[in-house]
Amino acid sequence: MSLPPFELSVSRFIDAPPDTVWQVMIERLLEWWCPKPWPTEVIDLDWRAGGRAALTMCGPDSERELTEGVVLEFTPGVRFVFADALTVDWQPRDAFMIGRFEISAQEQGTRYTASTRQWNEAAMKRHAQMGLTEG
Repeated sequence: MSLPPFELSVSRFIDAPPDTVWQVMIERLLEWWCPKPWPTEVIDLDWRAGGRAALTMCGPDSERELTEGVVLEFTPGVRFVFADALTVDWQPRDAFMIGRFEISAQEQGTRYTASTRQWNEAAMKRHAQMGLTEG
């Protein structure tokens, strides 16, 4: 018996071409990764399947939340997917989520969709409280 997916998602139309949106997603990740006032620090981000994805989210009250995992898919101009359930050397670890970020051409612009799938309802609620669904 499978559990229902604990997924959060946000989708937005962006009035810019996909190449521009992709460039912003990759090159300016620190500007959009977390909702304000939570800045993000990149520890290591190896943009390839199997690459390390390690970021720290810094809260306004000195909170620090490390997201450490592995890039599962990196398809330039289309999507990237990562999970924190594994380390870069494929060792299992306590997991919070799988994240998927993708774009596609839509009319004269771009459809951006971000989604996360958590292992349980408590993690999903925690992630929702962090502001994911507001985009």
